[in-house]
Amino acid sequence: MDPLPGRGPARILIADDLPDLLQAVKETLEREGYLVTAVPDGQAALEAIRAEPPDIAVLDLKMPRMDGFEVCRALREDPLLENLPVIILSASGNRESKVEGLDLGADDFITKPVNVRELMARIRMILKRTRQGLDANPLTKLPGNLSIESRIERAIAEKRPLAVLYVDLNQFKAYNDVYGYDQGDKVIKTLARVLVDQVRGGGSDFVGHIGGDDFIILSTPTLMEEVAQKVCTAFDAVVPSFYSEEDRARGSILATDRKGNKLEFPLLSVSVGICHNKDRELKNFAHVAHLGAELKKAAKAKPGSAFVVDRRLA
Repeated sequence: MDPLPGRGPARILIADDLPDLLQAVKETLEREGYLVTAVPDGQAALEAIRAEPPDIAVLDLKMPRMDGFEVCRALREDPLLENLPVIILSASGNRESKVEGLDLGADDFITKPVNVRELMARIRMILKRTRQGLDANPLTKLPGNLSIESRIERAIAEKRPLAVLYVDLNQFKAYNDVYGYDQGDKVIKTLARVLVDQVRGGGSDFVGHIGGDDFIILSTPTLMEEVAQKVCTAFDAVVPSFYSEEDRARGSILATDRKGNKLEFPLLSVSVGICHNKDRELKNFAHVAHLGAELKKAAKAKPGSAFVVDRRLA
């Protein structure tokens, strides 16, 4: 078994249209302590991965609805899933298939009939390599702090137009206290999807997850306010789905504050603080982080979802 730090056993998705093979591999992996989801075709695999991303996906090449290559391609085109490790299983061991799979971003290619011991060894190797080399948040799979810092430092060094949007949830602690951490995780994953959906194709090609309910978007000064407004609007549209009918009707929840007092808290909203280099220089990552925290705090002082842009000239 390969537990992930702070998360327990690794989770594996396996997809194959041969029921006997699927069940045999599932049982073997479960005996080793992995948490396994088994599905019979490519479309089901993609849907299961998007609903609850595993730590690694094992995909048969030839499957109904979507083959393994099509699933792999869809994953690599999704910023939330582009770093998910993938192993392709194929009855064909020809070089062309292997090259195609690796070109699509598969991490490994195993020829059938599957030797389960070999498969387990490959899984262990990839999980170990992923833990050592991938800077990604384990919940959302978005790039983490190392990637965020390096992207910002590179943009500053190259003197590119840069806007950094710091995104944070309001009333999230109260929500967690009332609805529990599993539901809180769903909110965070939904926010991650909202951020990715709003920036896709709009010239803002990077979304990072700082940790908890803190995210970052890298954009440009010309797009920053449009992106921030789209994020606020899209998140507000999904907020009612997080609550019970009673809380939705009331427009608030009853929770205990940090001092133990029972209080009424508004529904979740999002705050965005935006710093940029349109009117003044951004010196380095530390300077950006300081400005971002300051601007995000100002956005939080506003009611509901809101964003604040740095308007200072010096």
